[in-house]
Amino acid sequence: MTFLSAEKAVNGTNGIYKDPTRLWDHPSPRSTPIWAFLNTINKKYNLQLKTYEDLHAWSIENIAKFWGEVWHSTGIRASKPYKQVVDENAPMFPRPSFFKGAELNFAENLLYPAHEVDDESPAIIAATETSRETVTWAELRQRVKECQAGMVELGLKEGDRVAGYVANHTNALVAMLAATSLGGIWTAVSPDTGVHAVLERLRQIEPVLLFTDNAAFYNGRSHPVLPKISEITAALPTLEAVVVFQTVAAVDTDLSSIKIPSGKVYHYASFANPLSSTAPLHFRQLPPDHPVYILYSSGTTGAPKCIVHGSIGTLIQHKKEHMLQCSITPNSRLFYFTTCTWMMWHWLVSGLASGATLVLYDGSPFRYLSPSDPSTSIPDELAMPRLIDEVGITHFGTSAKYLSVLEQKSLSPKSTLSLKTLQAIYSTGSPLAPSTFNYVYSAFPPSINLGSITGGTDIISLFGAPSPLNPVHAGEIQVPGLGMAIAAWDYTGADITKTGAAGDLVCTKAFPCQPVSFWGANGAEKYRSSYFNQFGDRCVWHHGDFVRFNPATGGLFMLGRSDGILKPAGVRFGSAEIYNVLLEHFADEVADALCIGRRREQDADETVVLFLKMADGKKCDEALVERIKGTVRKGLSARHVPGVIEECPEIPVTTNGKKVEGAAKQILCGLNVKTSASVANAECLDWYRNWARTHA
Repeated sequence: MTFLSAEKAVNGTNGIYKDPTRLWDHPSPRSTPIWAFLNTINKKYNLQLKTYEDLHAWSIENIAKFWGEVWHSTGIRASKPYKQVVDENAPMFPRPSFFKGAELNFAENLLYPAHEVDDESPAIIAATETSRETVTWAELRQRVKECQAGMVELGLKEGDRVAGYVANHTNALVAMLAATSLGGIWTAVSPDTGVHAVLERLRQIEPVLLFTDNAAFYNGRSHPVLPKISEITAALPTLEAVVVFQTVAAVDTDLSSIKIPSGKVYHYASFANPLSSTAPLHFRQLPPDHPVYILYSSGTTGAPKCIVHGSIGTLIQHKKEHMLQCSITPNSRLFYFTTCTWMMWHWLVSGLASGATLVLYDGSPFRYLSPSDPSTSIPDELAMPRLIDEVGITHFGTSAKYLSVLEQKSLSPKSTLSLKTLQAIYSTGSPLAPSTFNYVYSAFPPSINLGSITGGTDIISLFGAPSPLNPVHAGEIQVPGLGMAIAAWDYTGADITKTGAAGDLVCTKAFPCQPVSFWGANGAEKYRSSYFNQFGDRCVWHHGDFVRFNPATGGLFMLGRSDGILKPAGVRFGSAEIYNVLLEHFADEVADALCIGRRREQDADETVVLFLKMADGKKCDEALVERIKGTVRKGLSARHVPGVIEECPEIPVTTNGKKVEGAAKQILCGLNVKTSASVANAECLDWYRNWARTHA
């Protein structure tokens, strides 16, 4: 196997193949870690597996054997061995336990990877628009120890929630590692998020400790954070301490404005005092399913659900994806453009467990250090490709939207930059258009593995993954991830995977990164209704995505969400967050609303469309539209602002009064919708059909 440029693939030069969609093959697939893993399975079980498809089929037919082999081959560090991998006869809900009997610590696996690393080699390279920082493995462990000492002095207990209102920098990672080293549960929200959205999340989980940046810096400007912290802390009575990072040095950090009902506010330098950290770095040994992270659903039908992810599920799934699917090693430098809120941050930081150097970035992807004054930044459309060259990134992760912006600007990074270290580009957040696949292979070195990947907050990892053993085809995610028994089902529950028809993405067998629980009252029922009610008594994971498998290649096409979750530019949120803002600020003018995402096959990205049913005597004019956009931007974030706001005559609802977002979404996306009898005012859907036609 060899790789070809997009041009060669189209023209069929070298006589290798003429498939115009086939853009890449690994130059030496038998040199990869996944090939070594396949051979290990063959020898141990006397098999003749030859392809990725063979290995995947074995992995989902032998769940316990497969995950046991992943445990050993990726080097999970545990103080007690497991007694059983999993009961293969147990249903997917309630979630079956994986690796019963083992004891381990999540942070220990990240700070002391199985593949030994040089203490003086870089663990972290942190970059912003105006700065660079390199942190060795020894320095990272020391900083975690100092932060851990502050938490011990505070009295942090197993299961206590530790929250971060933080950007993607080293201190955020240190705080997470310190918290999980002691059995705390980490959760984070990006500091550009509005107070309302923060409190919708943190009130539910009742944190005892909150880390925050003093300010955020983006696109050449600093943005104060502490005024919002004053509002947030006043509404969180469980807080025992607030710790402030001096993230933006030029911004004054006056702690006097921050009040908490009981406890203390610290500068980070006094909280994590090196003089108080004489005790060795300690890792509390815990059961495999002990929670490490709380992530949040999109709030489609109310307040965001608090999704609790466990230690072993997160760790082993990420190690499998990094080491086997992505060929990440201690020689790799892994980057993902992400906030600490997005699940891709958690995926990124787990790269430490494979011994990789993490490249953290906070700032605009279109600004770079000024050559005349490195303490400032200037606009630069190639800022991220320059960072690849500057720090030697091998695996570069980003959003489909970012790559489409480069495509629209007709930029060619390889024309002016070396990019010689780059081995892979990963894209997620929304489907990557076929044209963008072709663009990437013309604008970047054709030797790279362009991995369009898909998974989600719900599983903190991937269903569709890269594979060094398979080609890249334009528009396709390469393969289903190992151990992930995914399929496409139609609305009756019939498996249509092999037909190539579009259906709902399901997973039919247990996998370790299923959430361990939902936080709070009725968590078990919320868990079941979120993933396991779609097909009645058939207990399979229903993910909420439309998907189509390609029987000819084994790849898959993501077709967007099948529920009310919105994902413009890869940013995932729920319609309820928009509804809550309207209810709070526009109740006198707007009687009701419908917020849905529109993405058709010809669209490069999803557009958020907000339909307003106006109150009697009120009009939806340009002034109202701008006020709504401004209020959403302030209360939530700029990423939540709808792309289209228009008046409608009626909102479709069920007989129980619930908005029928799904049917309206499908109509706008050009799908043929059979109106359910549960729609009380089904005739109003004709208006949406007409709107879709006139806004084609």
